[in-house]
Amino acid sequence: MSTTSAAAKFTPVHPRQFLKYLFHVAVEQAQPGNVLSRYLPSPPERGRTVVLGAGKAAGAMAQAVEAAWPIDAPLSGLVVTRYGHTPKRDKLGRQRVQVVEASHPVPDDAGQCAAREMLALANELTADDLALCLISGGGSALLTLPAPGLTLTDKQHINRQLLASGASIHEMNTLRKHLSQIKGGRLAAACAPARVVTLVISDVPGDDLSVIASGPTVPDTSTCAEALTVVKRYGLSLPTSVRNALEAGVLETPKPHAPIFSGQKTHLIATPQQSIEAAAQAARAAGLKAYVLSDAIEGESSDIGRMHGALARAAAHGHGAFERPCVLLSGGETTVTLTRSDPSQPPGRGGRAGEFCLGLAQALQGQPGVWGLAADTDGIDGIEDNAGALVTPDSVTRAAEAGRMLSDHLARHDAYSYFETIGDLVVTGPTYTNVNDFRAILIL
Repeated sequence: MSTTSAAAKFTPVHPRQFLKYLFHVAVEQAQPGNVLSRYLPSPPERGRTVVLGAGKAAGAMAQAVEAAWPIDAPLSGLVVTRYGHTPKRDKLGRQRVQVVEASHPVPDDAGQCAAREMLALANELTADDLALCLISGGGSALLTLPAPGLTLTDKQHINRQLLASGASIHEMNTLRKHLSQIKGGRLAAACAPARVVTLVISDVPGDDLSVIASGPTVPDTSTCAEALTVVKRYGLSLPTSVRNALEAGVLETPKPHAPIFSGQKTHLIATPQQSIEAAAQAARAAGLKAYVLSDAIEGESSDIGRMHGALARAAAHGHGAFERPCVLLSGGETTVTLTRSDPSQPPGRGGRAGEFCLGLAQALQGQPGVWGLAADTDGIDGIEDNAGALVTPDSVTRAAEAGRMLSDHLARHDAYSYFETIGDLVVTGPTYTNVNDFRAILIL
């Protein structure tokens, strides 16, 4: 299809709505109800099937299992998800898997109690039983059971430090695994000698199973020494006894050669790449060219936003490798390193997606014909009620007219207030899945 005919086909669709549509397509691609059943194992011949799981998608995953599991086959268990992330059950029958809600991103006592109960269920399993583990992003904070020498208060303090540090998800979870009694393969160890099948929805760049929810059922190749490096790199505060335990290597996690992992199976049932490709296919069906940059982009959110903006401006001017009309798509997990340039100013509100949009708007400089959307596929950007935000050619102008200066909001990491003022927040509510950040830039 020629560029002219593609543009003509697209013209009736409003850019804002089209970008939201692409986000919807990406989320639907990762819905447990759409993908999970094809990966289910057969029930054991003699024993029980016990479901154990954690993550923002865990409630929806448990319901998908219940819907597809033979009604006459034993099924029980426990999963933990974020507050408000359990789908309604109107069309399902009797609930067989308990769903507990807990706090994310900072753990709370509800998550600790759920983790303790989950470990107890795992320890009861026999060689005749099947442990069906449902893991998705967010499980690290939701499945919290501090290592000896740590309290829940300690873990909360460490989590807050990590969230403000700018550490990558790999670095965060390297430390979290070594400060836990259930992460880093320890849940699998508790399930032995039962057969363990793990179904995973990925939310991390590269789909590293040991990083997703801190890998509670898979072997861990990271070490106590590497966890200690994260502590030192970001100046984190740990109790002296725990720091000493890391230095002595006594908090080591189960490694790939451990017999407990023999015969276990793990399946990735939804990934960021699959969701981005689904959005690309939808864009092409609308007559646009679609370019997938990467599903594993990391770095400071505002910097990544400025990089995307530079690419979009070049394409809008007919330069570079992208031919308009087109959509640029990307995913991954960026970071926001919290700083306060002026402590007298109120702290900002917002998450990675909003911060990306601030950087994008700054780089686009009101470029005509370019719109952007960034949102978290779980429906929650950070701890606010929005999934992300939209950037339009007149975003900066409208915000300035409302007394909002972009540079001020960037300095305070206050994306929420900026985009709320101009009505450009993307609000979906919890989506019951999580394949990380989704970004789409439309260039006409």
